[in-house]
Amino acid sequence: MEWPHDPDGEEGSEGMRKYGQAVLAKKLDEEGDFPLSAAEFVEEHGDEPVRLNHARVVSVADIFEHVEEDEFEDIVAFHKAVGRAMRRNDMWEVDVEAHA
Repeated sequence: MEWPHDPDGEEGSEGMRKYGQAVLAKKLDEEGDFPLSAAEFVEEHGDEPVRLNHARVVSVADIFEHVEEDEFEDIVAFHKAVGRAMRRNDMWEVDVEAHA
């Protein structure tokens, strides 16, 4: 797939490889972006890459296809909803139960 910027470049991961939710979180301002509409977030960032692991990159829109919430009151609600969607759809690389 042709990405609007390099997933490992400055725009994609701030000069270092960041994965999954860390890439999404850097697109947000905890103070100014909430409440946040899922549709507006996807409209602005949908075609941008999110690296899931060393080999797999998906788009923000691919992840948000599985997010059930339409709006997030704060960054915690955003992370919980996105995390649930990613875990349910094989986009989560950390085995939470193994580390509990």
